Amino acid sequence: MVMVIAILRGYMFFVIAVMTIYAIRHFVFSYNRLFGKQRIYYNDIYSTKMPSISVLIPMHNEEQVLRYVLESLLKCDYDRDRLEIIPINDNSTDRTKELLDEYHDKYEFIRPLHRDCADRGKPVGLNDAMKLAKGEIIIVFDADYRPAKDMLKQLAIAFQDPEVGAVMGRVIPYNTNKNLLTRLINLERCGGYQVDQQARYNLKTIPQYGGTVGGFRKDLIIELGGFNPLVLAEDTELTYRLYTNGWKVIYANSAECYEEAPETWEVRGKQIRRWARGHNQVLFRYLSKVITTPNMNFREKIDGILLLFVYAVPFFLALGQIDSFILFFLGEMDILAGWWVLLFIGAYTSFGNFAPFYEIGTGLMLDGVKGEPLLLPLLMFNYYFYMWYISLGFMDAVADTLTGRKVKWAKTKRFTESIRSVEAEA
Repeated sequence: MVMVIAILRGYMFFVIAVMTIYAIRHFVFSYNRLFGKQRIYYNDIYSTKMPSISVLIPMHNEEQVLRYVLESLLKCDYDRDRLEIIPINDNSTDRTKELLDEYHDKYEFIRPLHRDCADRGKPVGLNDAMKLAKGEIIIVFDADYRPAKDMLKQLAIAFQDPEVGAVMGRVIPYNTNKNLLTRLINLERCGGYQVDQQARYNLKTIPQYGGTVGGFRKDLIIELGGFNPLVLAEDTELTYRLYTNGWKVIYANSAECYEEAPETWEVRGKQIRRWARGHNQVLFRYLSKVITTPNMNFREKIDGILLLFVYAVPFFLALGQIDSFILFFLGEMDILAGWWVLLFIGAYTSFGNFAPFYEIGTGLMLDGVKGEPLLLPLLMFNYYFYMWYISLGFMDAVADTLTGRKVKWAKTKRFTESIRSVEAEA
């Protein structure tokens, strides 16, 4: 029993140490955005010859939203002679194919790829589309995204830098005011991009390629083997593959794109579980590579390791709560200390990993948003929701690694009404 209690106490110290490390990390990011030197993006670079680009849009049953993303791209300011758009119709059973063919008939540079095969999923769809793409640079958007007019130029200009392997823009929900959940997601997006991503770009650590609203060099990714269909988080995997091979990912905070945030807790939970599963798959594959690679400096390795564990920490904290209960009922923790630990773990959302209070507050201040800071205390309760689904995703990833089972891609449910439905109601 003495040994068991010693292990339980040791694990509690481990949990508190982990929480402290991530709290310091996010404090550093917030301080950098408020008072540090801000690294300038490539907006001021002028090039008379922009690279040729291929815009890939993975789609599966996207008849509700595909017109929005295509119409937004048609309004983008980019030389049509250097632009092609490849919507990837991945085994759709609705009217996606029909609608895409209508666009192709109107615009020659919109060239749909219709996939009707057993291996459905974003990674394999992107791999197939890259084989057909003519552009030097690949830019990816999910089907529910709406890029701003200057988005393509802002992303493409970064590749004038020969060290850049990929670039990532900023994501902003366009349905923020739908309900409480979408407002909370907007807070997370604000802190995650305006502060976290920009600070990592400032500090020259590891800005993360996010799988959409971003681009990469086509020939480079093909040379590195394309996207791995066994990994759900193809974006995180690409980030680490680039860094461990000596390339950089940069962040364009001014390149804003608008997304549809999930509007129900059930859909959000499934999305978070999938993200956690994919991210932890990358953790198991790349932790040793990050530690041993000669292509990353010490600062990049430290940030890279902490980023890899982001979707594992909530699982550690869940075990920490169970640990504290056991110690309490064994009489090894008095009631004040026991409840203090529980409160500390619950309030961790305010200072640590997924919803850092001061990071989001800093982001809202930089964006000039009023009123929304009043929602910050609710993030503490939101964190327990995330802890559950992230822990499930972590265990999924462990099972994937141990069994070698093939993962199945799942699309996030859409809530936006189709353009035709809106027009019919009008």
